[in-house]
Order: sequence, then C-alpha cells, then structure tokens
Amino acid sequence: MRLRDLGIAIFLGAALSGCVSGKVGTPAIHESLNEPYRLDSGDRVRVTVFEQASLTNSYSVDKGGYVAMPLVGNVPARGQTTDELEKAIATELAGGYLRNPEVAVEVDTYRPFFIMGEVTQGGQYSYVPGMTVQKAVAIAGGFTPRAARTDVDLTRQVNGRIVSGRVPASDPIQPGDTINVRERWF
Repeated sequence: MRLRDLGIAIFLGAALSGCVSGKVGTPAIHESLNEPYRLDSGDRVRVTVFEQASLTNSYSVDKGGYVAMPLVGNVPARGQTTDELEKAIATELAGGYLRNPEVAVEVDTYRPFFIMGEVTQGGQYSYVPGMTVQKAVAIAGGFTPRAARTDVDLTRQVNGRIVSGRVPASDPIQPGDTINVRERWF
C-alpha cells in the first residue's frame, strides 16, 4: 500500500511541477521573430515591374512554392524574402525579355494562421501584421471556459523545419503558425 501511495505522490508531484514551471517557448521560435519574412504557399505578392504595366500585378505563391509570371513562367518563391524574389524575377526578365528591369516585390496578403483547441471557433484565419496570440484568440471568438489562458502551444516552420513550443499568450505570431489552446487542469 505504501509503495502505491509513494508512486501516486511522485506522479502527482511531477504533473503539478509541470503545471507550475511549464515550458515557455523554445529558442528557435523566438529567434525566428528576428529573421526576415520568408514567402510560402498561400502568400500573395504585389510585383511591380517599372514601365511595364502588363507585368505589374498581384501573384499568389502556389502549392509548389512558385509565382507564375507572364513571359518568364514559374519563379521559385518558397523560402525567399521579397528582396530575393525581386532579384530572381529581374534576372528572369533580363534573360531575353527586358533590358535592365527594375522590379519591386511586397507582400500583398499573408498566408493564414490556424487556431484550434479551447477557443470558441477554431479554424483558419487571415493574418494581420503585428498579431499576437491574444489577438488570434479574440478573432477565434475568445477562450472557452476550460481554456488555459496564460500560454499556448505554437507550431511554426523555421528554416524548413517544423518547430513546436509553449509560448506566452502575449507573444507575436507569424503567418502559417498553428496555435493550440490547451485545456486547463484546474
């Protein structure tokens, strides 16, 4: 009987210490906030080719990670910054189509973020620059009564890898993030 009680006490102690200290964030998630934004499927970019109105338009990054442009076809965009995409498009256009093309690229619409768990209405939502976990929860209708409100589990793609960690509800989110609001124990 004593051995069983000792086992239960150890289990409860470990479980409660996990609730108190918790794992708040991972270095990779927080470090990714300081890096330039990288394009991926679902983003929409505004490409301006100066003095070429027929090429200036908004283009979506497709599932394969490409932007389909007139004249040059598919240009790789996944993992590129807007500056890198500008150079790639200019290089393609200079390869027999235009002399010294001047290209500007900016993000027109960011890919959505996803939220699930203990929120009123989980799902896919439009990202707005400057968004935090708290704002994302508000967009999803707020917390349910059983929600853990201080921190959430966040999954993000960082340098081609999927990284997950626990972050405070005040942390910023990025396009493509998946937020999971956990159920609280007490």
